[in-house]
Amino acid sequence: MARPSKSVAVLAAEKQSHRTKAELKQREAAEKELASGKRLKERAEVKADPVAHKEYLRVSGLLAKIKKNDALYERIINDYCKLQAESADMENIKAEFRASREQLEKEYRSGMLSDEDGGLKPSSYYRLMASMQANILALDKQIQAKRKMMMDIERECAMTISAAQRSIPKQPTKANPLAELLKGDV
Repeated sequence: MARPSKSVAVLAAEKQSHRTKAELKQREAAEKELASGKRLKERAEVKADPVAHKEYLRVSGLLAKIKKNDALYERIINDYCKLQAESADMENIKAEFRASREQLEKEYRSGMLSDEDGGLKPSSYYRLMASMQANILALDKQIQAKRKMMMDIERECAMTISAAQRSIPKQPTKANPLAELLKGDV
């Protein structure tokens, strides 16, 4: 797969290019047409969630540095930040389940929950442990689904930005000589 074309800003920074001034001028105009010119805005639900807000600030800052902090990416970036927060919440719940399971196992093995004191019967204990493990696995599946969605968003954003750069024609449009001759005859 071919590499995407470099933007005019990158070519100007490198100060070396095989492109003519006309080509660079056309590329710059085409690049400007790809952006809305409006800044990315944070949605209220993202701003209300501390984890999502922190991720939004990080991502929008990175996008601003590469001059891609555009409103066209607003929905995707906000959704990405929300998914990041939801994934972190699920990770915390999974950690709590694991800690509870370990605590239950520790108490049962030490005899604190023995059957003689009106505690758990071995069958109840194993059912409870199996249920907790099933909950942990279900959370793991949900986390993996969210991670896949986040990865898809990351790929789409990167591909969208790259695709936008690739869609800019490398050569300036040249007038058709035959069309020019016919214009002169009319």
